[in-house]
Amino acid sequence: MAKSCHKSQEVHKEDEDGFQCYVLLVQDRKSICRVRCSEPTIAVYRSWEVITYIKEERVPSGLHCTNIYPAWEDARQTNEWPKFLGYLKTSRKAACVSNESGQLYILPSRLDEEYSHAVVRYLTHGHGVTRSQIHVKSEDHKSKEMPESRTDNRSRSENSATSLTGPRKNYACAHPSYLKTLAQSHSDWIFGAIAEFVDNSRDAKATMFDISIDMIYSRIVGKDIPMLAVLDDGHGMSHEEIMKMMSFGRKEPNTNDPNCIGRYGVGFKTGAMRLGRDALVLTQTTNSRSIAFLSQSLNEDKDNIEIPIVTYSRKEQYMEVDTNIQTETSSNNNLKAIMEFSPFNEYFIGEKAGLFDRKGTGTQIYIWNLDEWGSTYSLEWVNTKGSSSFYQGDIYIRSRRPRSRLGQMTKEVPLDYSLRSYLEVIFLDPRMKIKVQGSLVKSRPLAKFLHKTSIENGFVSEKPVQLILGHSQLDLEQGNCGIFLYWHGRLIEAYKRVGSMIHNGEKSHGLVGVIDVTDVMDDDSGRVWVHNNKQGFVDCEPYALLEDWLSEKADKYLDNTVDKVNVKKGGVRYKPDREWVQCNKCRKWRTLPTDFNSKTLPLEWFCYMKPVNGKCEMPEQKLDSGVITISSQRTGYNCKENSSAESEHEDDRQPLKKLRRGKKI
Repeated sequence: MAKSCHKSQEVHKEDEDGFQCYVLLVQDRKSICRVRCSEPTIAVYRSWEVITYIKEERVPSGLHCTNIYPAWEDARQTNEWPKFLGYLKTSRKAACVSNESGQLYILPSRLDEEYSHAVVRYLTHGHGVTRSQIHVKSEDHKSKEMPESRTDNRSRSENSATSLTGPRKNYACAHPSYLKTLAQSHSDWIFGAIAEFVDNSRDAKATMFDISIDMIYSRIVGKDIPMLAVLDDGHGMSHEEIMKMMSFGRKEPNTNDPNCIGRYGVGFKTGAMRLGRDALVLTQTTNSRSIAFLSQSLNEDKDNIEIPIVTYSRKEQYMEVDTNIQTETSSNNNLKAIMEFSPFNEYFIGEKAGLFDRKGTGTQIYIWNLDEWGSTYSLEWVNTKGSSSFYQGDIYIRSRRPRSRLGQMTKEVPLDYSLRSYLEVIFLDPRMKIKVQGSLVKSRPLAKFLHKTSIENGFVSEKPVQLILGHSQLDLEQGNCGIFLYWHGRLIEAYKRVGSMIHNGEKSHGLVGVIDVTDVMDDDSGRVWVHNNKQGFVDCEPYALLEDWLSEKADKYLDNTVDKVNVKKGGVRYKPDREWVQCNKCRKWRTLPTDFNSKTLPLEWFCYMKPVNGKCEMPEQKLDSGVITISSQRTGYNCKENSSAESEHEDDRQPLKKLRRGKKI
């Protein structure tokens, strides 16, 4: 059927009135050639973007046919047109174009060796557009009205080259200065930018997340510069998925998925541009590999944002340029742009691709030209020293300033300026292994590390909520208190003071609450009451009602527990009601016996080790919902005192006060 269509359309035939439409044929935002078309039904859109290639035999039969003819604007288009048709001819493929006017298939003419024209088979969507509704021009007037020659942006070409007598469509343009605007989403806290990458890795079902900053040589500046690297072993992204990732916003995912954090389609862009000026993404699935470059350096002095992307497909054991998505010429141009404005070359990219583990999937993000703080960088980093658990690597915010919170007096809030401390508590139920500067982060699910734990159940906006309250020795020593609010299992707001915690000073120190507010802050209509940077909640009725409920429960807990817990003299410390340890393989949590010294545990612990001596197949232990647990007082982490020793000091007990290490009361 395809052959018969070719034969019937070989003769160059203009409309009787001599009018022709001009269309710009583009791919990957780069022009192939401007062409003349005498069929107004398919020429409504003045830019045709080739989205993919298919085998010629897969082109549907029974379609309308017409011809297009080259109308070159410059020398580049003169060279690209025969390359484009030559590729179609030798590979026996058709170029696919899809827009609101219909589906188009561009094929080479089998009888034309000079590439004087191409055949277009098309199916319109029945809009019934007439010639009078589109901008057409006579051959005599071509010199007066020519389409805009810019080829780096489809929207600009469509909009500027179209003049409609009826309603017209406008398309948004994105100036490179918009990349700086995106960075403002995390202007008040740079760790919020890193959290975007953690979210993406968890959404990709990664079991490992590794972040580090190292020095690399940049030939552009002729010296070593710091580069931030993020690696995970998730399922990676296909070409379509990385195109969505690089787009400025996308359709919201299934909001009913409790394990999905991403919502707005801007997280990667806002995070990357907050951390540095230039970012390269290397991602791999089981069948493909893609490289994408989001760069302020590349886009300087441009009118629109260019994002080079190169995609490869797996051919047995090797990755080759996917010519179903882009031509060799297009991929080479994109690679050239990446290597010109980045420290990467083909060998460096190959080295990084070798980091994908045996599963062979995952995503790597590299960011350089990092954000600056005066004459140095906003972030500072410390590498791990040997295997000692006392010298773990970390990434710090250089200013070391705590975030502003209502009622907070202390300046010692490590999770505000230590990435390791923040990632310890970022997830309500941590399962993913996280490494900072090459050393494993020991997750600390707060609800499992509280003393005198109370579980409060209730309803906010007719939706069930559960608050876990208790005392934390670490926060008592640092003078901190407040509620940790999680949404879809990820920390959104930390140390939120409610009720009397705002004003009563030391009485509340050490009191910590943990709550998942997913149901309350996800509207039934699909609206989400969470800021787009996922570092706070919108001021709305559900949030106000939640604050009232939290205040009531926290004040009740303080009234019933503070000043009623008897302690011993001697600078004691308090264990949580239960101590937990997480297996480094199965990521399940195991409880420790009350007489076991948790300080003897190795940094990487497994189920077969002491004191569990079990297997990963064993079920995980959990607290029953709604149970209130009040533990017995324990003295110190060695726990060697027996009950008779306790009775000897029974008369020495007195109300609980804030304890400091080494200080007796």
